[in-house]
Amino acid sequence: MSNLPACPQCTLENTYPDGDNYVCPDCGFEWPQAVASEGSDEAGGPVKDANGNPLADGDTVILIKDLKVKGSSIVLKKGTKIKGIRLPEGAGDHEVDCKTDQGGFMLKAEFMKKA
Repeated sequence: MSNLPACPQCTLENTYPDGDNYVCPDCGFEWPQAVASEGSDEAGGPVKDANGNPLADGDTVILIKDLKVKGSSIVLKKGTKIKGIRLPEGAGDHEVDCKTDQGGFMLKAEFMKKA
């Protein structure tokens, strides 16, 4: 068997190399081979916002996109300021735990920027 990494998005192992990228035929996700070879332990790295700035517990962030909350009619609006975020360990792909006026949520760091 080959030693190609599993897809980081769907975790299936049907990946193949295509130029400088790995490609998953199941979900269509592509990622650079250089990132995969640096180490697949992303959990140890810093959590970064949409602009690439590292985030830390207690930071204040601003949403850069309207986010619909699954299973409800709540929409977190673009420009909403969120204070006192937390970065829990082992949270999966939703790296940021925060509280807003609408309640507590786990959000992806790619949809926020550091204030």
